[in-house]
Amino acid sequence: MQLSIGILMDDITTLKTWKDSTFAMMLAAQMHGHRIFYFQQGDLFVEEGEAQVTAQQVTVIDQREDYATLKRKETFPLTNFHVILMRKDPPFDMEYIYSTYILEMAERKGTLVVNPPESLRRVNEKFFISYFPELTPKTLITRDMSRIRAFIDAEKRAVIKPMDGMGGMGIFKMEKGGSNTGAILESLGNGNRTLMVQAFLPKVKQGDKRILLVDGEAPAHGLARIPQGGEFRANLAAGGKGVTQALTRREKEICAKVKPMIQQLGLLLVGLDVIDGHITEINVTSPTCMREIAADSGEDIANRVIEAVERKVAAR
Repeated sequence: MQLSIGILMDDITTLKTWKDSTFAMMLAAQMHGHRIFYFQQGDLFVEEGEAQVTAQQVTVIDQREDYATLKRKETFPLTNFHVILMRKDPPFDMEYIYSTYILEMAERKGTLVVNPPESLRRVNEKFFISYFPELTPKTLITRDMSRIRAFIDAEKRAVIKPMDGMGGMGIFKMEKGGSNTGAILESLGNGNRTLMVQAFLPKVKQGDKRILLVDGEAPAHGLARIPQGGEFRANLAAGGKGVTQALTRREKEICAKVKPMIQQLGLLLVGLDVIDGHITEINVTSPTCMREIAADSGEDIANRVIEAVERKVAAR
C-alpha cells in the first residue's frame, strides 16, 4: 500500500544530509514507494474545527547538494496523510505544544503520528529518566540552589543542565569548591529555572552512546559519541566524535527494562543516551544518529522505522 507521509520538520534547505536522520527516513520512505510531503510548524492551521496544512510533495536524492525537489504548495486536511512524522527539533516551547494540539486532531481521526502528540507532551527528555532510577546516575531535579550546591559537594563532581536544552547547550561540569559555581548557577537562572544535576561519570571519555529503539526493540549497534580535546561534552554538536559500537550486555538489559513503558506510551522512535551503563537522557522529539550507524555498520534503522510505520498503518 502506498502511504502519504507528512513530515513536520525544520527548514529543509538547511539539512546536512550526510548526518540527518529525518533525511534518512525520507530516503527510506521513498524507497518503499511512499509519497512524502514536507511542511513546517507555520504551515499548520485549524479552521472551522478542522486541522489543515499547507505542504509540498518532495522527492529526495542521497547527495549533499540539490538533494530535494519540491512541488507546488497544496492546502488540505491533515487527515489526508496516513502518517505524520513529527521531527521538529527542540526547543520544546509553547509553539511546539500548539503543534502537537493540531497534530492530535488528525490523530483522533485515524492518522498515525510518530511520536504521538500526547506522549511528546508527557515525556520530557531529561525528566523521563526519573522513572528508571536504578538505571541512571545519581540525579537531582530542582530549582533550589542550596540543594544543588549540597549535591555538588556530596558528589565532588557533577554535570548540570537545563531541562529544555539539546546538543550539549547549557551543560556544565562542576566541582566541589569550584570558583565558577556561582557564575554558572546565575547563568542557568539562579533559582528561577528547574535544573537537572547528575553525578559526573568519568567514563564519558569512552563515549556517550546513542541507542535508537524502534517500537521498543533494541538495535544491534549504537553510536558512541566521544569527547574530543579537553571537552567533557560528547554531543556531536559540541564536537564529539561518533564511533559505531555493538551494544553491550548491560545496554541490552537497559533497553529491555525501558521497553514496556515506551510501548505503553506508543513511542515508536526513542533515543537512549547511555554512559557507562547508565541512562542520562531519553530522547523522543527528534532522535538522531541513524546515518552514522548505517554508514559504519550497515544497520539501517531508518528503514526499520518505515517498516514499523507500515505495520501500524496496516493494523489500523
